[in-house]
Amino acid sequence: MSVPRARLLELVKAQCQLFSTTFNPEGVRTGNKILRQRLRGPALAAYYPRKMVTIRDLQAEFAPLGLWTEDEKGDDRLEHIAARKARGKGAPKKKSAPPGPKAKK
Repeated sequence: MSVPRARLLELVKAQCQLFSTTFNPEGVRTGNKILRQRLRGPALAAYYPRKMVTIRDLQAEFAPLGLWTEDEKGDDRLEHIAARKARGKGAPKKKSAPPGPKAKK
């Protein structure tokens, strides 16, 4: 002897109310599986280290006050780049204008 569908739906509805789940007799995709998962934002944000204060930040803060700070690493880097450019080993210049119309063959 089989139980009528309406009676089974009433049972499932009562079960959903009791266990605080979503009543979905048609089996429609609702996205509840995704919405019940823990949020990933805090875990992803904690993956990257917090930004530390750099010499450039200090220079930007103290420049309006007329205070001077020295950045040895930055100065060494600029000297190294200037030496490479003097030897012809520097980075190529960037394009300054958009390309003109192409000639058709």
